[in-house]
Amino acid sequence: MLSKNDIKNIKSLEHKKFRDEKGLFIAEGRKLVDELSGKFRCTLLVATDRWLAGRKDIQASRIETVTSEELRHASLLKNPQDVLAVFCIPHDTFDMTASAMKNLVLALDDVQDPGNLGTIVRIADWFGIKEIFCSKGTADIFNPKAIQATMGAIARVRVHYTDLTRELHGIPAGIPVYGTYLDGENIYDSNLSENGIIIMGNEGNGISPELGKSVTQRLHIPNWPAGSATSESLNVAIATAVTCSEFRRRKY
Repeated sequence: MLSKNDIKNIKSLEHKKFRDEKGLFIAEGRKLVDELSGKFRCTLLVATDRWLAGRKDIQASRIETVTSEELRHASLLKNPQDVLAVFCIPHDTFDMTASAMKNLVLALDDVQDPGNLGTIVRIADWFGIKEIFCSKGTADIFNPKAIQATMGAIARVRVHYTDLTRELHGIPAGIPVYGTYLDGENIYDSNLSENGIIIMGNEGNGISPELGKSVTQRLHIPNWPAGSATSESLNVAIATAVTCSEFRRRKY
């Protein structure tokens, strides 16, 4: 049975301050918890009998069986889905240069919306991009809204927070750094490599001038038909999807 203190602790994880203090994050829903189980250490699993039925290999420090009503009191969702889990935040090491030398990676410059961030992680997972490097001004990937938006992709994509300006200034000249701009070259006519860094900018301001100094190839996703009146820009998650798709298309 969950105590009032348990519920208070669970709900506190909606806030970054407490996630950082406790080193924990929350995930909710059948698919998401299934995806994350075994990938992150689970300190508390709260679930109904229906969800627990038949699951013999659950690994959690503590398991609480609750009714749907009890789960609703602990949940951050309007419509809880039988299970929520509290996981430990991982502390991964990284080497941006080594990653970009062999693979394609994403760099996010102050992407603010947790939903956009979670969707970008899901997009990266779909297109086989295993690492994302975020500026310290980017939304927290362990925000519950971001975690939900990943749909489990966070189990396969590592997200790092760093000083992007410093990291990019240290990238060797032979590693391509791509940036998306309204005045860049048409992405469909551009030479694109199988490795390197793709920078995606802030929702309102795009790529900052400081990070822009490290971009070696400016790319643009043209609207259709060319020159017609259209929206000012694409949502950053949609732009990421189009960009990653074009990079991967070249491999087919």
